[in-house]
Amino acid sequence: MSATATAEAESTSNETKDIVIRAIDVKRYYGEGDAATKALDGVTLNVFRGEYLSIMGPSGSGKSTLFNMIGGIDSPTAGMVFIDEIDVAQLDSYELSWMRCHKIGYIFQSYNILPVLTALENVSLPMLFAGLTPDEAREKGAAILTKVGLGDRLFHRPYELSGGQQQRVAVARAIANDPVIILADEPTANLDIHTGKEIIELLLKLKEEDGVTIISATHDMKMLSVSDRILWIRDGQVLRLENREDIDIQVGHIGEEEA
Repeated sequence: MSATATAEAESTSNETKDIVIRAIDVKRYYGEGDAATKALDGVTLNVFRGEYLSIMGPSGSGKSTLFNMIGGIDSPTAGMVFIDEIDVAQLDSYELSWMRCHKIGYIFQSYNILPVLTALENVSLPMLFAGLTPDEAREKGAAILTKVGLGDRLFHRPYELSGGQQQRVAVARAIANDPVIILADEPTANLDIHTGKEIIELLLKLKEEDGVTIISATHDMKMLSVSDRILWIRDGQVLRLENREDIDIQVGHIGEEEA
């Protein structure tokens, strides 16, 4: 099948899918004129509800900047980002905070859990911000930690947990307010191979059981096996966007062109 026919077939099959994120010609420049750094240079992308999308590319390619645009952490120099058909750039600070609290869960490679709080307190905190009572937050937090395999670690602080367990706490915190989107920025970067695989499988489980949309910026090739689609980005531009089943993975080589 030709590239044109493949693109047309994909477009037709995607027409019936529910789009949760739309990025339209998104640009993010730092500086001005010829000296400007083009962190993103015209990215257009649809993300479908309930899919697992991996964003891959070398350091400095624009992965984290695209994350910041989707998560409302930064605003584009030009272009638009819609979440559930809401233009993120049009939200005021209160509306943006509400969206981040209720619509999006964040997972970072450095875990970013608070060292003075227990696992349960770390997971309960965003629920308190969302308006749950302390009792409600503790009960729901305990259930979520049990779901991610930490039911026996509720009252442990981060220094009492392994790296993988700390990342599980971070995952539990990310899903505390039942988000529709989880943004995972290099979630396995600080983990060994076995533990990283466990975190990837946990994210896949959340996608399959809860219908959460997972977007992961990563260098980890193990992500390919669980992704529905892979977005390859370089120099702030989309290099290609592929369905998982269309990728030819060989030892030391992926497809026809290295990422």
